[in-house]
Amino acid sequence: MHDTSWLDREAYPFDSYNFQSEDGRMHYIDEGEGEPIVMVHGTTTWSFLYRHLVKALFPHYRCIALDHLGYGLSDKPQGAPYRAADHARRFHAFIKHLALDKFTLIVHDYGGPIGLSYAVERPDEVRAIVLFNTWLWSLRGEGVAEVARVSGSGRLGEFVFQKLNFEMQVLFRLIWGKPSNLSSALHKQYLSPFPEPKDREAITWLARELRGADAWYEELWGKRERINEIPALILWGLKDPIFKAQHLARWQALFTSAQTVTFPTAGHYVQEEEADEAVSLVQAFLQSLPQQ
Repeated sequence: MHDTSWLDREAYPFDSYNFQSEDGRMHYIDEGEGEPIVMVHGTTTWSFLYRHLVKALFPHYRCIALDHLGYGLSDKPQGAPYRAADHARRFHAFIKHLALDKFTLIVHDYGGPIGLSYAVERPDEVRAIVLFNTWLWSLRGEGVAEVARVSGSGRLGEFVFQKLNFEMQVLFRLIWGKPSNLSSALHKQYLSPFPEPKDREAITWLARELRGADAWYEELWGKRERINEIPALILWGLKDPIFKAQHLARWQALFTSAQTVTFPTAGHYVQEEEADEAVSLVQAFLQSLPQQ
């Protein structure tokens, strides 16, 4: 097991479970009983991102949050398949392992294409969807994705994302609505799962995959009508420099009956920057769903 002496057990007091994927051990939390809620994180984060939601919801729901391979408390095997579609394949296997009947899906960042890839294939199994800043289509031509494609490639990518740890040390902070709100103690909880360059391989791959997985994203987007009638809640930070108002508009055009709440001063991490309000809104949304 990895050293977890850095982990703030007061902030993250959950029991740990493991799912043995065909590529390596994946850590997850599974708290509470009742209707299942599956929370899917993106790159540089891990299930810690959802701790506020889990603490609030587990008295009434079964809250499940996985750490993708290469992230959080999961293994980080060198040379493992870390493409976006590989993470999705392992996520599908994880859901099958849990044998869930029907569940609510909460996604953020790369959790969008990873988690929603399951929804578009099996929409009858997804009761509701909560979207935080995310996407499900090609990012061709968009500045951040194009820069990541170039800087994440080859030896340059290994140097920038693995040796310098640029994404965790610099970019992670910059995409907060107000970077000064990110305390050093909180930042440590996101930095510590990646102590050595060899532990950052998955981060490097997903930087490339912002553009490298265009065909896969477009394939998923082509199936979007399969999920457009699933009840949805959209929670969106307007100061996110990656996923902006035009991305939000795409989701609103797809989920025409969705409730949307925007946060003018929040950036990419609404779960952190507007934790209390996000929790309240998710609770109200879940309570509004028709009884099964």
